[in-house]
Amino acid sequence: MRSSQRLSVALACADGAWPHDDWPAPDDRYVGRAEHLTPPFRFPEAGDLVDVVLLYCAEPSKSLPELLKALGDRGVPVIVVSPRQDTEAVVEVFRGGAGYLVEGDYCTHMLSSAVMAATVGHTYLSPTACVALRERARRMPTAGDALERLRALLSPRERQIMELLSTGLGAQEISLRLRLSEKTVRNNLSNIYAKLDARGSTDAVLRWLGATPATPVLRM
Repeated sequence: MRSSQRLSVALACADGAWPHDDWPAPDDRYVGRAEHLTPPFRFPEAGDLVDVVLLYCAEPSKSLPELLKALGDRGVPVIVVSPRQDTEAVVEVFRGGAGYLVEGDYCTHMLSSAVMAATVGHTYLSPTACVALRERARRMPTAGDALERLRALLSPRERQIMELLSTGLGAQEISLRLRLSEKTVRNNLSNIYAKLDARGSTDAVLRWLGATPATPVLRM
């Protein structure tokens, strides 16, 4: 994120499809500019690249891979906005490292917060998307004893943090909820990732919820 400027966002969707013509508002705390990007997606090779891409689509399984291919190795975070709220769609997007907002399940304030969170590495989920992810975890054959053994690797404080992380909160929000410093929360998250053998917050949440069959390795 550019420290002296508000964020720049690309709205990737079919021409005229974006549903929030009044967003971002002139006084938005986080987002200063939004530019429309229609398929086939083309991004500049260098220079004035956007901070976050919002992909508005009906079929994430088709549109997200196309967008990620167009982005290449630029490392720009992506948030999917879609009417799809079934478990498979949400899990597939989440595993791809993108945030997920179910259409009708968020307000423009939440949209701005999701964009801001994406710039600091947090994968934002709207409430319905969180429910879908937990439903997948409930149906996974890895649930039960294996999941309990995994969770037992964490201290009570770390388990508390993971519960909040898996509901879509970031480190700053967790620190406010638990009345801890943000540095303390981030230190706990680093320990959690090591214990769960997770690559980051997305991978850790998938493992915590039992939504991935991978077996964590406890590092002493």
